[in-house]
Amino acid sequence: MQYSRMYQLGVFIFFCMSMVSHLAFAEPIKTIRFATEATYPPFEYVDATGQIQGFDIALAKALCAEMQARCYFENQAFNSLIPSLQIGRYDAIISALGITAERQKQVAFTDAYYEPSSSFVSAIRHHYHLSDLIGKKIGVQISTTFATYLEKTYADTIEIKYYSSIQDAFLDLLSGRVDAVLADTPIALSWLKQNDNHLAFAIVEHPLINHQYFGAGYGIAVAQNNPVLLKALNEALKKIKANGVYQKLMDTYFSDRDKS
Repeated sequence: MQYSRMYQLGVFIFFCMSMVSHLAFAEPIKTIRFATEATYPPFEYVDATGQIQGFDIALAKALCAEMQARCYFENQAFNSLIPSLQIGRYDAIISALGITAERQKQVAFTDAYYEPSSSFVSAIRHHYHLSDLIGKKIGVQISTTFATYLEKTYADTIEIKYYSSIQDAFLDLLSGRVDAVLADTPIALSWLKQNDNHLAFAIVEHPLINHQYFGAGYGIAVAQNNPVLLKALNEALKKIKANGVYQKLMDTYFSDRDKS
């Protein structure tokens, strides 16, 4: 019995040493294939030339530069991002993805790089307060933490209309098919700037922060069996925060963050 326990302990120690050795002496990462849903400005969007741009994309490029790796980006529907990562189609997801307990069962996350808040947007003429949204039709992007927030917090006291893209939800807000839209605050602010939308629409009261539903922050997702990439991304993230690159990106994309 004692020999068996010693043998099991020896196997365990060998396994741990092997993992440490693997992480320490793994070959440098040369390329990273990122998946994103590029309909979410200012985090990610497709510009007039057809290129994917935005804060998340600039952040990923800064991380790749720090790692001396080449990065590639592909536009995917939001609800297909995690399944595509799990089958190995991509190496990582960077798409304003909230770190939640449910998602952590499926993927591994880097350290958080952004704290999310959400905002309801509605027509100014309604003069809505948050309490006035009961009984209203609210648009939200499907499979997001904001959709879960509506489902759990408001339950059957509102009518929820789901959209594959948040931009489609805003189109219905313009046409009056929904009374309000719930979106990430920077996305709401970006939309309000477009075509003078701020003249007719505004954020309802103030942005909302809720770690229970919106997660511990936005993180980059990688496969659970890829600790080497996870470690490399976290190290690069720490470096660009220390050298000022991260703050420059924040200042560029979120100079008016959480302002209504």
